[in-house]
Amino acid sequence: MEERITYFEKRGEVNTQQVLALAKERAQARGISKVVLASTRGEAAKVAAEAFKGTDIQLVVIPWQFGFADTQPFPQELVTELESAGHRVHFGTMLFHTENLYGNKVPEHMANLLRIFGQGTKVCIEIIMMACDGGCVVPGEQVIAIAGTASGADTAMVALAASSTKMPRIRVNEYICKPLTIPKPEITAT
Repeated sequence: MEERITYFEKRGEVNTQQVLALAKERAQARGISKVVLASTRGEAAKVAAEAFKGTDIQLVVIPWQFGFADTQPFPQELVTELESAGHRVHFGTMLFHTENLYGNKVPEHMANLLRIFGQGTKVCIEIIMMACDGGCVVPGEQVIAIAGTASGADTAMVALAASSTKMPRIRVNEYICKPLTIPKPEITAT
């Protein structure tokens, strides 16, 4: 089997439109009906809602959990707008930010391990579990997850969903796109 993977030379929101187009194409080719999307301030969610308009694809938008920052940056008006268009918005616990809750460093270590593949990969895995934990995605359901580095979208993957209590059951079947993870050149003193 052959399939195309797109690699971006730059990270972040400059790739958002292309990521959404690639995800839409792959969802339609695979018969996938749900796209799980990370969106902190709602910009990616607005663009995605427009990109998937007129399709049978339902967005499951995952913003930051309440209390992660002093204020919730995802606008409540956008929640209403997205849900009235048939999409879901879920403010679940950000699972890789729970080390203080559980008193150990396992979530931080898991996050750092996943970041080896890129920040977007780490967030994709996290939001899949959050969507599953919140009842927005069924365990074992094939979904597309979209996330990014800092802002916007630069990573998309096809995966089988699992809840946080069954994390080993998540299966990343294919990358659709991701940024190259070229390390920054080291600065040496002269």
